[in-house]
Amino acid sequence: MNGDMGATADIATGALVGRAFEPCAGESTAIGRTHATGALCLNCGTALIGAHCHACGQAAHVHRSLGAIGHEIAHGVFHFEGKIWRTLPLLVLHPGTLTRRYVNGERARFVSPLALFLFTVFLMFATIGVVGGEITEQIAAPTTRDRAELARGLDEARGDLARIERDRAIAVRTGQSTADLDTQALVLRGSIRALTSASGTARRDTDDFTFTDVKKTGWPLLDRGIAKANANPGLMIYKLQSSAYKYSWGLIPLSVPFMALLFLWRRKHHLYDHAIFVTYSLAFMMLLVIALMLGGMAGLASGWIVMAALLVPPVHMFAQLRGAYTLGKVSAGWRTIALLTFAFTVLIAFVVLILLRGLTE
Repeated sequence: MNGDMGATADIATGALVGRAFEPCAGESTAIGRTHATGALCLNCGTALIGAHCHACGQAAHVHRSLGAIGHEIAHGVFHFEGKIWRTLPLLVLHPGTLTRRYVNGERARFVSPLALFLFTVFLMFATIGVVGGEITEQIAAPTTRDRAELARGLDEARGDLARIERDRAIAVRTGQSTADLDTQALVLRGSIRALTSASGTARRDTDDFTFTDVKKTGWPLLDRGIAKANANPGLMIYKLQSSAYKYSWGLIPLSVPFMALLFLWRRKHHLYDHAIFVTYSLAFMMLLVIALMLGGMAGLASGWIVMAALLVPPVHMFAQLRGAYTLGKVSAGWRTIALLTFAFTVLIAFVVLILLRGLTE
């Protein structure tokens, strides 16, 4: 229940943060109240000639009540939601059209790329909290009961193997067949190896869990970070999760230069166009991760999840490239292959940077 409430709060917070980055153009913000002739803007002192100050944009009427706070929260969430239902269908089905229309100036109808990206980041981590819990919870120590059951099973298997070996020795002395006894002994030896391995793994997972076997890198700051991570892996994983959450926006500036390389000889496309493309694409990929996590929780076969994870990203990239840059199939095809390579490179660079930050701070 606490996880569900936290996830709901994260989603609402994501909508509000996204709304903070979302321009209000195209929305009716008049409050239906008039102001006295010749009134001045309370923010900049300019004479008011309408419902809003034409100099700074502040509303002529300002609220000063507790109810107004609730109204602003609801306005931020639900007006953002209104735009998102016009944006999501295009993002999923016609990403190139959405990108091209936004770049060409249709800003008021759609959620801006940055606002949508921030919202999907909040939504993805909220979903992780609901479906899988905090990553640190995945490193859970086996209980005393688990260890006791493993030890009891191992003792029983060894006792059965000793009994069978005695029976086999008797059978050999009396000239009886030992085929059945040999088969039983073979099975028991396999069980003993499995139980021994399980017992050893349980001990390693809790007592000797390490991020890396490298102890000395020659970089004192990094060496101290590795030692801390090995001493308290749960805390380090929590810090890495938090860093990935806070610095996910870094994927955008890391990706834009690679997009520019794909259109180096096409000067009509600018860095701004590539940034819009990248941000919408990242937002979709996060939505895909959310959908796959929810599908797994609903019981969707792992084969379908893997197939979707492998096929949907390149198909979506291809469609977005064709629509956003009006490319032919061949031109969009080779750029899709290059973009997949660049995306993998950016992801590795991002993970390395997050690891370095977590281990050296």
